[in-house]
Amino acid sequence: MSEEERSIGRRAFGKLAAGAAIGVAGLAIPGGARAQDAPTDPLRDFVPDDQDKPRLMRRLSGSISRNWQDYFSSIDNDAILCDINDRTLHYWGADGFYRIYPTSVPMNGDLTRRGRTTIVLKRPDPEWRPTDNMIARNPDLPRYVGPGPDNPLGIRALNLGFPGAYRIHGTNDIRKIGRQSSNGCIGLFNEHILVVYDRAQVGTPVLLI
Repeated sequence: MSEEERSIGRRAFGKLAAGAAIGVAGLAIPGGARAQDAPTDPLRDFVPDDQDKPRLMRRLSGSISRNWQDYFSSIDNDAILCDINDRTLHYWGADGFYRIYPTSVPMNGDLTRRGRTTIVLKRPDPEWRPTDNMIARNPDLPRYVGPGPDNPLGIRALNLGFPGAYRIHGTNDIRKIGRQSSNGCIGLFNEHILVVYDRAQVGTPVLLI
């Protein structure tokens, strides 16, 4: 091969490499976010298609999206905001992920805990035992429920650092979502707790307002 042919070959390879680099760069998101997690529509997964979408969507206001900077100093370890009045959970990921999910919230103000905490334990197949206060309010409650379709914690649970049994968890009773229906916890559709559980880590900050 002549020097001219080798030169043409090098230029052709350079163009191919540049094109590939542009293609990869075109998927990049500023700040290190992954392309698939680009914060396009934070309500994209708000309600699974087979759930009560009209009722839950009516709860939304036009300004429901939030800025994490208004609540946290950093999202290096992700961050979770639970708005009890709006009955929504906002999840920000360090990689640019942002979603809003509908939740169940405590039945009354006496059961409501607000403030800052962190996730202290991840429970992939949670068991459930009622607290003494729950039994006092409803003596007919079962004293233990193992993992499965009857478990009030659904398929995943994240224990919070507050004293007592405060959690973000799934639910097998989807009628509770969007309502004041819990004994103090924040409940999510099982489809949504899977996402939150997989992304969150022990130490992820949580704010309940």
